[in-house]
Amino acid sequence: MHTDGYGKMKATLSGKDETGLNGETVIQANGLVKAFGDVRAVDGVDLEVRRGEIFGLLGPNGAGKTTLISMLTTILTPDTGSASVCGYDIRTEAEQVRRVASLVPQDLALYGGLTAKENLDFFASLYGLRGETKRRRIEEALDVAGLREWAGRRVSTFSGGMKRRLNLAVGLLNRPQVLFLDEPTVGVDPQSRRHIFECVRRLVAKYGMTVVYTTHYMEEAETLCDRVAIYDKGRILDLDRTDALLARHGGRRIEVRPAHEEDVERLGDVLKDTFGAEAVTFAENRWVVRADDPLDSPERAIAAVKRSGVAVESFAVREADLETVFLRLTGKSLRDE
Repeated sequence: MHTDGYGKMKATLSGKDETGLNGETVIQANGLVKAFGDVRAVDGVDLEVRRGEIFGLLGPNGAGKTTLISMLTTILTPDTGSASVCGYDIRTEAEQVRRVASLVPQDLALYGGLTAKENLDFFASLYGLRGETKRRRIEEALDVAGLREWAGRRVSTFSGGMKRRLNLAVGLLNRPQVLFLDEPTVGVDPQSRRHIFECVRRLVAKYGMTVVYTTHYMEEAETLCDRVAIYDKGRILDLDRTDALLARHGGRRIEVRPAHEEDVERLGDVLKDTFGAEAVTFAENRWVVRADDPLDSPERAIAAVKRSGVAVESFAVREADLETVFLRLTGKSLRDE
């Protein structure tokens, strides 16, 4: 089970289940808790991630995603609970965990005065790599990140997206079996975001790597991840494939934005009278109605708006997506926080 190279890792892939994922568990967590004062950043998390999976943690900023993966990568020690990565206990076998797992943090850990290759050389030395092995790992990392052409340029001249890609390359130097990516596309341009997606898919397809991907972007989780955990206030609220989550919590949603701030409360009262208070929430300056009946809900909403006498800036009917799921489970938008 424990390997130190991509080639050996790839050879373990067999016996995939109906989801297309290997049944072997590489991350197991039971009742993980981490508190800072009175705030439980991670509140009793149970989790199982399988080999070769791109696993998404989808939640707003401040939900506790970074705290959770910091425990799984041995940066933080849990207050209570247990977890293992590739069979190694995060408490008692932290050194072994760090050999098989790599964390690409949200904050860039790069030296602007050095070139891309010099940065990789420095971090490779920290991993204890030497000689031909170090040279080969650096070249592989540059290729995966698509930065070979810019290897000799100073990082201070890089765009935000290129820095993110180099940050990812650093995390690949130890050839991890499990790669933790913490909000890897924050502040990057669309082209760099697509390149990061391609890198992640290539790592999984070619090497059988397992990726844990934290994000507050619904589109990223829908596009990239095999399974998604809806995560808020330190808890996993639901976890499944995107299609299964949509089947359980989906349905259309109607979004109504009043033209004037003083009409917000009046419009909300009418919508709640029409659909029930539990089906109506306020997020990002608009009222959101859970449309359980897709045939007549838009017409009922239009009639309610007319009854209210409120001027409306926008009225939209949205198909179900992970934003809908998150809204139903938490009563707020992913972008509220």
